[in-house]
Amino acid sequence: MANVAIDKEYLLNILLELLKIPSPTGYTDSAVHFVGKELKRIGIPFDLTRRGAIRANLEGKESSPDRAIVSHLDTTGVMVRELKENGRLALTPIGSWSARFAEGCRVTVFTDSAPKRGTILPLKSSGHIFNEEVDSLPISWDHVELRIDEKCSNDRDLHEAGFRVGDYVAVDPNPEVLDSGFLVSRHVDGKAGAAIALALGKALMEGNAELPIDLHLLFTITEEVGSGASAVLHQDVAELVTLDIATPGPSQNSSEYGATIVMKDAAGPFDYHLTQKLIELCKSKNIEFTRDVLRHYYCDSASAIEAGNDIRTALIGYACDASHGSERTHIDSLMAVAELSVVYALSERTVKRDKKALGPLEGFPTQPDQEWESPVFFPEEKSKKKQSSSQ
Repeated sequence: MANVAIDKEYLLNILLELLKIPSPTGYTDSAVHFVGKELKRIGIPFDLTRRGAIRANLEGKESSPDRAIVSHLDTTGVMVRELKENGRLALTPIGSWSARFAEGCRVTVFTDSAPKRGTILPLKSSGHIFNEEVDSLPISWDHVELRIDEKCSNDRDLHEAGFRVGDYVAVDPNPEVLDSGFLVSRHVDGKAGAAIALALGKALMEGNAELPIDLHLLFTITEEVGSGASAVLHQDVAELVTLDIATPGPSQNSSEYGATIVMKDAAGPFDYHLTQKLIELCKSKNIEFTRDVLRHYYCDSASAIEAGNDIRTALIGYACDASHGSERTHIDSLMAVAELSVVYALSERTVKRDKKALGPLEGFPTQPDQEWESPVFFPEEKSKKKQSSSQ
């Protein structure tokens, strides 16, 4: 561990580079090329799936089954669903996010001929025209439109300018790095996890780390629409740790300045033993952390399980306030997650028996309930207990 240190400046710079690259789900090729080139520069071999999910490969002393750390390159975005008679574009969201956060966004429309610029606006956007109606307009994707910065007064003008139904629309990130350590930007969700994964790979390579187990760094491209890690995994992975957002806020316990170990999300609880291991690693290495349950959340780990993979999964979250909106994270949280990723990559297998996909009961782990005596008895047990106490 002494020679394996996360480069904070690199982590921040690579995150800013990633944020420059538009990558709404379905339009991620540029981000894939960027990460591929960076992995080559670092010296980590990798493979791509047909659609562009990346599996980078770091050799350990032992393989089969391997472990993997996954992040995602895709972000939320928008698609054109109609060329309107007023010369503007109707929209449908890519991924799950509110039109509330789209109002006022500057965007790029990727037409078949060239990128075009524009702004997402409410249907009633000027108080000088609509007076108080600007405050009573409902919030939905049916109540916003894209004003494009071209001379278009009707749907025919739009068509002649090259706009089509199905054009991808990427929202500007507008990143701002503050002396306080905060980073405010759109698309922290996804991009920061990928930056952490690249910083981890760089640290392991530069530190000549001796990994106990083969490690794969996975970069998925469809997490925001639910399929994520379902395609990039191979059958020889036994442990999968996801790097993704944790959401500070009311009724949540996520940390703004440390790592968040997520115990459960909308898809169900994460693996008990792998999650407890991450908690113990935080304690032993003095990495700031909290535990949280994310009720309205779905990640790459869930898609991997739902695709039929028999693997242990866990989620390490970095801070992301106002998720899928004007997001904010802190460099301390990114570093805590990165440092935890390092100690996890250098740790031994969580459960030794996991080397076998199918095996006997011997070696199967237990959870701490063996010495606990249940206060509830079946009728037969209750009667036996009465007899023994009367004797």
